[in-house]
Amino acid sequence: MTKPQNVTKHEHYQMTPSQGKHSEESLKGTFVSVMLLGLFLVLSWVGVFLLFMARH
Repeated sequence: MTKPQNVTKHEHYQMTPSQGKHSEESLKGTFVSVMLLGLFLVLSWVGVFLLFMARH
């Protein structure tokens, strides 16, 4: 079988310092968002568990 003609090879681009800094800031925001979501899930679980224990 032959390869399709429209397949392109992945090229590696070097990031400039400003792009690297921007990417790092974006990841910090993502990390904070994930931590807040995790905290919400844990607090929700604990709240429902305590409600269950109080009614049991």
